[in-house]
Amino acid sequence: MSTSNLPLSDKLALVTGASRGIGAATAEVLAAAGAHVVLTARTSGGLEEVEDRIHQAGGSATIAPLDLADGESIGRLAQAIGGRWRALDILVLNAATLGSLAAVPAIDAKEFARLLTLNIAAPQALIAAFDTMLRASGDARVVALTSSVAAPRAYWGAYGASKAALETLVGAYGEEVKNISAIRTHIVDPGATRTAMRARAFPGEDPASLKGPEVVGQAILDLVTSDAPTGHRIRVEG
Repeated sequence: MSTSNLPLSDKLALVTGASRGIGAATAEVLAAAGAHVVLTARTSGGLEEVEDRIHQAGGSATIAPLDLADGESIGRLAQAIGGRWRALDILVLNAATLGSLAAVPAIDAKEFARLLTLNIAAPQALIAAFDTMLRASGDARVVALTSSVAAPRAYWGAYGASKAALETLVGAYGEEVKNISAIRTHIVDPGATRTAMRARAFPGEDPASLKGPEVVGQAILDLVTSDAPTGHRIRVEG
């Protein structure tokens, strides 16, 4: 497939949590629009399947299996990508862990620490590691996936707090760089979507009643190819 007339031709995208669900769907949509997509997740098997689908559709992708809880692995990833490309145009912060739903006094401290590492410390480390490459882009977008539970909801304190923190962190970065770079930050609330995480959180729900993750992927593509200002937030209906 010729990518010269596609909206993301010659663009580089990095998608975290890209082995399944919204991350995989977003990676495939971005690749179909012409971007070269770097796929990251812990499970190399899932990443290989997504990469195969992208290649079979005529797109291009590179897999980079890594554990985002390992801060050093993020630095190594940035070094490897920076050695091959000059700029990063799209960074999709999708990877997250749900943790256990519990009343605030009952939150397990060890599990909470890991949740915060994956859901907020890792995105900060990714932004820090790729800041130089994002600044080198003529139109960089940082997209963070949030949730409606970023607003207080009973028993969702741990996961919701991490998403509220992520929104604040990414929004602050957008404000810091908006006048000195071409970086724009966006927040995407995917709404109820047919994913493994959703099934864990709502086991009695009929998955067939929910929109597929490809709907969210298309919404992210529409957002990063639009002229939406930094700080723009969307909720994906379905």
